[in-house]
Amino acid sequence: MTIQADEAAPGAVVEAAEPPPISATLGGEKQGLAERITLALFIGIPFLALVAAVPAAWGWGLGWLDLSLAAGMYFLTCHGITIGYHRYFTHSSFKAGRALRIALAVAGSLAVEGPLVRWVADHRKHHRYSDKDGDPHSPWRYGETVPALLKGLWWAHMGWLFDEEQTPQQKYAPDLVADTAIRNISRLFWLWTLISMLIPPVVGGLVTLSWQGALSAFFWGSLVRVALLHHVTWSINSICHAVGERPFKSRDRSGNVWWLAVLSCGESWHNLHHADPTSARHGVLRGQVDSSARLIRWFELAGWASDVRWPTAKRIDARRAG
Repeated sequence: MTIQADEAAPGAVVEAAEPPPISATLGGEKQGLAERITLALFIGIPFLALVAAVPAAWGWGLGWLDLSLAAGMYFLTCHGITIGYHRYFTHSSFKAGRALRIALAVAGSLAVEGPLVRWVADHRKHHRYSDKDGDPHSPWRYGETVPALLKGLWWAHMGWLFDEEQTPQQKYAPDLVADTAIRNISRLFWLWTLISMLIPPVVGGLVTLSWQGALSAFFWGSLVRVALLHHVTWSINSICHAVGERPFKSRDRSGNVWWLAVLSCGESWHNLHHADPTSARHGVLRGQVDSSARLIRWFELAGWASDVRWPTAKRIDARRAG
């Protein structure tokens, strides 16, 4: 018996009756040296571009084409992560037709944040042990003193990515491992990474008919865009579990950080998310911008999404702190 993605309970940790072949689990439970070196390159090179972005913009400017490509790719891939990887595949906040399901899987993969099945498995484990022993990326891992918290913030932000121990994907994401189409998309992560990095320079080169235009678009639309999205996403793990307002009851230290809301596409309203993980909307209070929820609503109106878990006033009130 297999478990389909929309049949499994949100974030459920269940065992598949008949495990698929080893290759279908998308990697073992230990991270090899080659994988860690590759990961370091994909983190380090875009980060260096992000550091160089300010003096580069000051020295020779940022054109409208580069800005448009960077912004367009940023918000496309950011919503691929927030709506696709997170709210849909991890928490089943809504049901999606096959076309939207595939589109969300690809859009999330273009964010260059790792294979879909591995990302979901890590995040489901995070919710199971949030800010406790077993959480893959809690900033409170080493204690509550200032030195311990600084070390923990580094771990939660990106140190955990290099942990040799990997989350068992068959245990935490059996529904996705059992889905052939999703499993194949996840295994083709290298291809989506290549496409994601090539789209801006190809478009920039064709529009400007120059190698300089292609190189500039690659710098801003590929390297800087990927680095910025990486660090915004990782800030949800680190910053939003260390500081922020906590208007809702949760069993961890998740907080709302307003100044990350736009760049995180609504993910930084993190306290409500941990208080009600399957909610399709995270920014539920007045003035809380949540572009991911807005897009899910449009998908619903278009008939592409159904059974959306919208938070009701009663549900919100029941989770208020105090």
